[in-house]
Amino acid sequence: MENATLPDTGPYPGPRRPAEPIRRRTMVLLRWVALAGQMAAIILAWLIGVHFAVQPAIGVVVIGGLLNLLMTVTPVRVSQRGATWQLVFDLAQIALLIGLTGGLSNPFALLVLAPVTIAATALQNRQTVLIGAATAVMISLAGWFALPIHHPTLDLSMSPILQLGHWVAILIGVVFFAGYARRVAGELATTGDALFATQMALAREQKLQHLGGVIAAAAHEMGTPLATIKLIAAELRDELGSALPDRDDLAEDAATLAASADRCSAIMRSMGRAGKDDLKLHAAPLLTVLQEASEPHAQRGKQVVFHLNAEPPAPSIIRDAGIIHGLRNIIQNAVDFAASRVDVVAFWDEEVMQIRVRDDGPGFPATMLGRLADPFPVSRRSQDGRDGYEGMGLGLFIARSLLESGGARMRLSNTGGGAQVDVTWPIDRIRADDRAPLRENPKIL
Repeated sequence: MENATLPDTGPYPGPRRPAEPIRRRTMVLLRWVALAGQMAAIILAWLIGVHFAVQPAIGVVVIGGLLNLLMTVTPVRVSQRGATWQLVFDLAQIALLIGLTGGLSNPFALLVLAPVTIAATALQNRQTVLIGAATAVMISLAGWFALPIHHPTLDLSMSPILQLGHWVAILIGVVFFAGYARRVAGELATTGDALFATQMALAREQKLQHLGGVIAAAAHEMGTPLATIKLIAAELRDELGSALPDRDDLAEDAATLAASADRCSAIMRSMGRAGKDDLKLHAAPLLTVLQEASEPHAQRGKQVVFHLNAEPPAPSIIRDAGIIHGLRNIIQNAVDFAASRVDVVAFWDEEVMQIRVRDDGPGFPATMLGRLADPFPVSRRSQDGRDGYEGMGLGLFIARSLLESGGARMRLSNTGGGAQVDVTWPIDRIRADDRAPLRENPKIL
């Protein structure tokens, strides 16, 4: 039979994984852009007649270029530690260049914010704090020991009070840009990890359905050879009993072979029933799909009750793995927090279909209602107001992602007696033609 490999369904590591190493090409490209800008600023200032330490400034830029050339022989991926020291070097190079060109009166002094911003998006908290502290120290030294710049006709000096304000603004910028970049990068990483979990969940559901179809086909195909084995075993038992009456051991072996064939037949019948939900069965009655979605949670001590309109008749809907898994996650969430009962209510007309899952539990926390369908880090899950629950907070996010990809809209709310989730589709996006022919069953190799 064809092998079906299921994805790993072990404990998911959570959104807050350590950051991945930075690509060498990214670091090199950013540094070349910065060095080109620095050299252009030096040349332009010299051309307009500004007097400053031109040769030392060019030397600092050249040193940065040499480091970039050395980077071309390093591994493709830069480690967290290696990236930290490279950003510290870049910070020192920028601070030294600012000190040689007027210090805090140099309008390009704000470029010291670049390394700490990069660290906040790509490195861990400890490295980001280290680079932020180094930025504060180096910009302070660059301002204190700065060499002045002059122009024959223009006054380029800045009053001490303005330099102090510039210094304070840069320190505030370090905290603000690092914090903002860290927050955005963390949310993007969380969303990316949650989407990965969604893909894994959907892939697992599709694999399980496909495996069910293969099992059903295998049970059908193996029925004939098992029947043949059973028939031959029975004939051998009778022949041995009459031809060799003194060889009871051979007759017992033939009887054991027949019994084993019977057992295999029973197992294959059971597998055939388990595989009845064939992937090729792409349409099913609404109630059947709802029951399939709730089946893993129907025996968990909570009553799951279905309510369907009597008129018009319930339509057949698309039997899609994404829809089933999304509804299953919503029902699981309701069963987790229900006191005793979960109601699954379906409404439909000629335009829309709505499925409502309502429980009699404590309801969603009012302060987090607008964010419950967003991906949550593990550390936040305990703050959702429902004690005793261990989870990653991805269930509703996965449900929303899977259902909205099929054209649905999901809305969370609280009723007087618990939580409520409404899922609404345009009827044309969910209704299926139950008279369409089935596709071929999976092949048995």
